[in-house]
Amino acid sequence: MMMSLLILGGFVLLFAGGESLVRGSVGIARKVGMSELVIGLTLVGFGTSLPELVTSLQALSEGAVGLSIGNVIGSNVANIMLVIGAAAFVAAITTAPKALARDGAFMVAVTALFALIVWIDGFNRITGIAFTSLLVVYLVASIVLDRRNNSAAGEMHQGEAEEFEHDDPVLVSILLTLGGIAGVIFGARFLVEGGSDAARLLGVSETVIGVSIVAIGTSLPELVTSVMAARKGKADVALGNVLGSNVFNILGILGVSAIVFPFSLIETSAEGVPLEVAAMQFGQAASMVTWTDMGAIFLSLVLLFIFAFTGRRLARWEGGVLLTAYFLYIGMRFDLIPTFGG
Repeated sequence: MMMSLLILGGFVLLFAGGESLVRGSVGIARKVGMSELVIGLTLVGFGTSLPELVTSLQALSEGAVGLSIGNVIGSNVANIMLVIGAAAFVAAITTAPKALARDGAFMVAVTALFALIVWIDGFNRITGIAFTSLLVVYLVASIVLDRRNNSAAGEMHQGEAEEFEHDDPVLVSILLTLGGIAGVIFGARFLVEGGSDAARLLGVSETVIGVSIVAIGTSLPELVTSVMAARKGKADVALGNVLGSNVFNILGILGVSAIVFPFSLIETSAEGVPLEVAAMQFGQAASMVTWTDMGAIFLSLVLLFIFAFTGRRLARWEGGVLLTAYFLYIGMRFDLIPTFGG
């Protein structure tokens, strides 16, 4: 009973806190004259990813590496298969390939880099600094290019900021921001504690709980934002929000996490296995990340780009395919469906 209350309370606080934080910080940014482009690229992207960041840091501080890495992997998979899948299943959404091209290509490159670091088990402080530096360079370059060229991607990022149209007084925005931060911190604490209890009760690894229960909870802000954008006919904004969130998850969350709490993906319980053995080489080392996890990440990218860049729309049946793929992945991770090589 207590475990369920912790998880439910974590969900509610993460969702409410994330929404409050973004609304408050966007309101403050507008009052000080920050442009919609910068707000969309930075505050909205960072704000919707803050639940994942705080949850990952909380998990690492308690030694729950599986919950932390599972949260990032599961959130990236859920953002595409669950969030975009659900939005498209509710109503077919029109896409703008030109607006998605640059961010989409960068997300693929970042995901490939993430896979390499997973393979070599290289989440040390040097990697963390490199990840966060790359994120800063990307954000600055995007702002400069979008302002100079008035590109379709720039319009998309401005649209992300415009989703938060509230005109709150400065004091209200400050209170919303502070309340949002508090909500996210306590929500992360509850979710990590409840997730750890769930892993022990269900007899599964913390990584499994991370890619499922924890990831769904931390992805709620993206889910709500994307579904609302799709209902307003701003599907490219929904897709742009997901692409930006996935980039933030890898470079920002794992970057900051590796700087604060460097971690290894090798199961330390594997006797006689040197930590320098490549993490993904099963049979030689027991990794917290399986081939199923990495396969789900890259499958989500393949399906997204096939659906988004062909026919310039995501049909309802394509949303159904994404949702089906997501539930198959979760079924595999809970050993409800046979897997191969993982």
